[in-house]
Amino acid sequence: MDKIQEYLEIGIDKIVFFAPRIIGAALILWIGFKVIKRILKLIDTALKRMNISDTMRPFLSSIISVLLKIAILFIVISILGADLSGFVAILAAISFAVGLSLQGSLGNFASGILIMFLKPYQIDDWIQVGESFGKVQEIGIFNTIVTTPGNKVLIIPNAKITDDVVANYSKKGLIRLEIGVTMPYNEDFPKVKKIIEDTLNPIEKILDTPVPEIGIENFDSHNILIAVRPYVKPDDFWEVTFVAHQEIKRAFSEHNIKVAYSEGVELGSIGV
Repeated sequence: MDKIQEYLEIGIDKIVFFAPRIIGAALILWIGFKVIKRILKLIDTALKRMNISDTMRPFLSSIISVLLKIAILFIVISILGADLSGFVAILAAISFAVGLSLQGSLGNFASGILIMFLKPYQIDDWIQVGESFGKVQEIGIFNTIVTTPGNKVLIIPNAKITDDVVANYSKKGLIRLEIGVTMPYNEDFPKVKKIIEDTLNPIEKILDTPVPEIGIENFDSHNILIAVRPYVKPDDFWEVTFVAHQEIKRAFSEHNIKVAYSEGVELGSIGV
């Protein structure tokens, strides 16, 4: 009976000692989770006002939610009297190992965050990254999906985008075509320029403002290189490029503008 009495007293002492801590920890856990929900609603509202994309908002909210809940759990564990040093050391070691194994993915992730916030381009923008050119279909956390004019789907890692030069052709709502035309040395440039101007004017999707630029770009061994630079809307880039080349070739044929073939300097005619 004495042993039983002793165990009962020890049990009562433990209950008296731990009961307030358990109750306090439970209250903090309950109140903390309630507060986290309110904080997440405020954060979501703030992200909407900042025009953060629908893809990014849930992701950021989930990360913030996890971090806040971990913080609450740390507080609860410390209230219960547990030693957090060992737990923190294990968590740090796991985080370090995961970070090393996902180094490339983390770089893409960080770049994705920058792209979401800085917005160098948006959905449906025409961009060029290195040799990759196309319309943006999706901006993800780890990569950006671009569709080329040839209907190929390019999945570009976000780290490559932030490390390279990005040309956004949709930023100003227009894009300049880079059309190269050759002219023989014995031909009259003002005449050829007028032919090109008259050829471009009827093409509907070429913009009147800014005025198309036509000028001598360089002197080749056999030809004079002429730069033809009309402006179009980004969505009309390839259509107008093909039409402009076709119409300039037709106009040169009609006006008997000759070209020099690369094999020699002898002038040759071109067909329609």
